[in-house]
Amino acid sequence: MAVKIRLQRHGSKKRPFYFIVVADARAPRDGKFIQKVGTYNPLTVPATIQLDRQKALEWLNKGAQPTDTVRRILSFKGVLYLKHLLRGVSLGLFDQAAAMTKFQAWHEAHEANVTRRSNEHKNTQRAKKAYVPVVKKVEVKQEEAPSEGAAEAPAEA
Repeated sequence: MAVKIRLQRHGSKKRPFYFIVVADARAPRDGKFIQKVGTYNPLTVPATIQLDRQKALEWLNKGAQPTDTVRRILSFKGVLYLKHLLRGVSLGLFDQAAAMTKFQAWHEAHEANVTRRSNEHKNTQRAKKAYVPVVKKVEVKQEEAPSEGAAEAPAEA
């Protein structure tokens, strides 16, 4: 039986919301599934992803194949990196503690980057909403009454 980790669509028309599920490859997209692993909402900025890392990692280790979109989600959340590190532990390249410290360092840097990008997006949205049209001030030149000395100067020339 081929098992896939894939998206199961919910939500109304043009308002998608997805469950990340483990399902038999022969089952229909929104049909029977084995286990729900998380959720994915692409409408928020950044997209909201809630994922049970341990369940996803267990299914990957059992041989479940993620679809392309789910592979990107798992990569974004660090599940594939964690699988990579644990493979290094099983090969004896480094120990479990070193793998977890590497993953924690990556996770902290990743979360800081996501937070920074989210704040930048919020600031640009605020700037767009706070648009105030600039009104050009037109300076009106007031003509001065000619003084007596100025009137005489052209006459002499």
